[in-house]
Formats: sequence, structure tokens, C-alpha cells
Amino acid sequence: MMLELKDLHVYYGAIHALQGISLKVEEGEIVTLIGANGAGKSTTLNTISGLNRVQNGSIIFNGKDITRMSPPDIVKLGICQVPEGRRIFPNMTVLENLELGAYLRSDKEGIKKDLEDVYRRFPRLLERKGQLAGTLSGGEQQMLAIGRALMSRPRLLLMDEPSMGLAPIIVKDIFNIIKEINQSGTTILLVEQNARMALSIAHRGYVLETGRITLEGPAKELADNPQVQKAYLGG
Repeated sequence: MMLELKDLHVYYGAIHALQGISLKVEEGEIVTLIGANGAGKSTTLNTISGLNRVQNGSIIFNGKDITRMSPPDIVKLGICQVPEGRRIFPNMTVLENLELGAYLRSDKEGIKKDLEDVYRRFPRLLERKGQLAGTLSGGEQQMLAIGRALMSRPRLLLMDEPSMGLAPIIVKDIFNIIKEINQSGTTILLVEQNARMALSIAHRGYVLETGRITLEGPAKELADNPQVQKAYLGG
């Protein structure tokens, strides 16, 4: 078991955002969280990353309790997040953004190799490495956000709405890249509004509704579930 959330409770002021969430991610999996806006999906990822304070419950990563750890220490352990809305640094170049992804590393040869791997995976970033990140298209910015996260050499990659605001043809490319990253050995926890696309590449999934998990199971079973189809797949 790579990641386990146990009875997690998180509040935003008086709002009980996560109401006893428990989930597991095994090494090598893509696990997806689906649900409506405000269900608690992004809150779950931000809590794993150490950005939200946990009121009750625990987060275990590779047998280590990380519930109270700081975000930089969580990144050092091998968890990195591709945030919703990409949050690249627009006034820095593509290369500078990628180098920032490795800011906690000191292995120069390893960083150089990982940069080459990012450029191999995203040739467009190599073409635009000297360009200001803010001038990239939405799809290119998403590639940059993923590439920047990969520069931290994550064991677990948290992805928050990678298809948001992208044209359908670009969404297909991004999901093919997510599959390839997983097949290369990175475990992925994916939050995605496009439930059909997410379930098509995931091994397992969880359905969140107003801070609670209401369904879980193999991705194909969830995709075939009439309740899920009606609520999230337009069926």
C-alpha cells in the first residue's frame, strides 16, 4: 500500500469539507476521484500535500504518518501535485519553470536526465524552452505543469483537473501522457471532472459527494454503474 487515508476530517472554518474519508492507493495504480464541484476532491489532494490542516484522521504514505508534515517535507518523500489551474510561473521561461520543479534536489546529473525525459515526453516544451510560460497555449501550460511536477521525481503524482479548459483533442493527448507516466512507474491519484475519461484510464475509483465517499470499486465497474452513469457520465 503506497497511500492510505484513514477517517480524514477537514474543516474550512465552520464548513466540514471532508467528513471521514478513507481511501487507498496501491503502488503502480491510477486511482481517480470523481464527483460534482464542491464534493471535496481538490480538498483531498491539497490535504495529502499538506496544504490543509487535518482535524481528525491520518494520512499514511509508505508506512509513514505524514498527517502533520509540511508541504516541502512531503515533496521530499516523493509526493508531488499538479495543481488545478496549472499555476505555472508566467513571467519565467519554460526551462526556469521546469528547473523550479527540482528545487529540492541536488543531483545535477539526475536533474539533467529528468529534464531530457520531460523534453522527450513533451517535445513542444523543448521547442519553447526559452519562451515565457505565460505565452504558452492552455495545453502547453498543462504539459509544463506536469513536466514541472515530474522534475521532483515523484513516486506518487497528484493530478487536479488536468483536462480543465482544454480542447477535446488536447484532453485526449493529456490522458495518453498520464497513462504513459503511470506505465513508466509513477503511481497517480487523479481528480477529474471528465469522469468518463478518468474511468477509462484508471484502475480503481472513488465517488465523492459532499465530503463523503459514496461508492468505490474497479474503474470499469464504476463506469458501468447506472447511478454513476446518470450522475456523471450523461447516461
